[in-house]
Amino acid sequence: MYYSEELIEEVRSRNDIVDVISGYVRLQKKGSSYFGLCPFHNEKSPSFSVSRQKQMYYCFGCGAGGNVFTFLMEYENFSFVEAMKYLADRAGIELPEQEYSKEAKERADLKATILEMNRLAAKYFYVQLKNERGFHAYRYLKDRQLSDEMILAFGLGYSNPYGDDLYKYLRGKGYSEELIRKAGLINTDERQGVYDKFWNRVMFPIMDVNNRVIGFGGRVMGDGKPKYLNSPETVVFDKSRNLYGLNRARTSRKPYFLLCEGYMDVISLHQAGFTNAVASLGTALTAGHASLIKRYVKEVYLTYDSDDAGTRAALRAVPILREAGISAKVIRMDPYKDPDEFIKNLGAEEYEKRIQAARNGFMFSLEMLEREFDMNSPEGKTEFFREVSRRLLTFEDELERNNYIEAVATAYRISRDSLDKMVAKTAVSAGMARPVVRPKRADGVEKKKEDGIHLSQKALLTWMIEEERLFDQISNYISPGDFTEDLYRTVAELLYEQRKEGGLNPAKILNHFTGEEEHREVASLFNTRIRELHTKEEREQALRETILKVKASGIDYQTMNLDPTDMAGLQKLMEEKRKLENLRTLHISI
Repeated sequence: MYYSEELIEEVRSRNDIVDVISGYVRLQKKGSSYFGLCPFHNEKSPSFSVSRQKQMYYCFGCGAGGNVFTFLMEYENFSFVEAMKYLADRAGIELPEQEYSKEAKERADLKATILEMNRLAAKYFYVQLKNERGFHAYRYLKDRQLSDEMILAFGLGYSNPYGDDLYKYLRGKGYSEELIRKAGLINTDERQGVYDKFWNRVMFPIMDVNNRVIGFGGRVMGDGKPKYLNSPETVVFDKSRNLYGLNRARTSRKPYFLLCEGYMDVISLHQAGFTNAVASLGTALTAGHASLIKRYVKEVYLTYDSDDAGTRAALRAVPILREAGISAKVIRMDPYKDPDEFIKNLGAEEYEKRIQAARNGFMFSLEMLEREFDMNSPEGKTEFFREVSRRLLTFEDELERNNYIEAVATAYRISRDSLDKMVAKTAVSAGMARPVVRPKRADGVEKKKEDGIHLSQKALLTWMIEEERLFDQISNYISPGDFTEDLYRTVAELLYEQRKEGGLNPAKILNHFTGEEEHREVASLFNTRIRELHTKEEREQALRETILKVKASGIDYQTMNLDPTDMAGLQKLMEEKRKLENLRTLHISI
């Protein structure tokens, strides 16, 4: 999909970022900016800043940042095209259809058609549940103690036992057999011909974060196999990148998700007041699931079935979550099998107690590991701790690893020094060097350590857009070539070009970048916190020192990257170095 830069900018400029974000986040004005609780990570003190002047947002806690397009793409999980359409509609701008490429239009049309078919199918299933033929399915849900309110909230329904009911309904609505097949709603074989994929099942519509039906799960009535059946993957449904109940759980203000195995567990927990429950869709937890979860919370409580299969699933999930920067705890529901059964027997208050008593994921894995060793024999116990040492080495962050070593030593009543030595010995014997650890942002994403030069360059860019009158003074001494990072230099070039054309528009610069991570980085360049300076003289001195530092590093960078045969370039740099000494006495007026 292609839109001209002029049209993108018109749509962006007609949607004030403060007005748009106010519809999602409660903002309060402080100085020239607005602050609220970040919607991308859980926090108690507002660090989420929205600037009407810059038309950008930035979170000083997790680093999320960008313009109004970025916000909708992150918060609503929109594609750029979907964000563009939403904002154009909001501003009353009609987008030209002819700007679709043929392939993009066909794909967009197919996606929209399948979403509409799924919506109609969900509505059809709900109606069937409420009529006479669906009474036994409705009775099943009521016997599971679900209220009518929850049945409606989750859009539960019933697929009739007749093999082509839904197919005939959708054909009557004008949809072709090919399209219904692409939606994953029918199957075909030589004996039966065309027949509904789901029949005689209680239906669970699967929704994306925007409450659009993207697929279905069906629980068979009776003894048929399989017990649960899910939609196949389609252009709108990827089961490894969606979670059941996320459309509701994401609005919960709790700082963690309850991760379940099944649909009924999620619905039962929501009915009991635990509105932060989600479940993977008939598949084991994947890195895609973990990445999706990380957008909303940094902690997960695994509330899987308490049988062996559930325990194994929890053990597999813990390292996947940790790899994504999410801490995991495990809830045990003994003597009951799952959250649904537990709450029916003991109630929400007792389940809350189990949450409070949840085991750290790593420590839980060690408890399960104990079962594989004879802990009553010295040999068995030693082998157990050798395996524990190997697992401790999977923690790359040295502080985190040391904290776990201490926790293990305390839990198993062994000498901290002895465990330390065993871990070190295991590392040596396995040829594992302790890795260099890079700091992480609040959302768990690893980032490079920033040195003083990069901070100075970021501070200078922030100064230039926040106090436009300083731009000309700074640009007398600093050029885009003085910025040593490719991204910084590109942003500076765009900024200088804007200034030449008449005015600064930092939010427009983001239109030149497509990646979410690039938007974060660019937003950070314009939101660097400059230390508080009380007097005019202090501010002028700080700006002067920043200009000198950036200029000196820029000259060094250009010298190192200069072609040795470029004599003109070399002479220019030598002249720049001579001028550098004069800059130490330059006058900056703030």
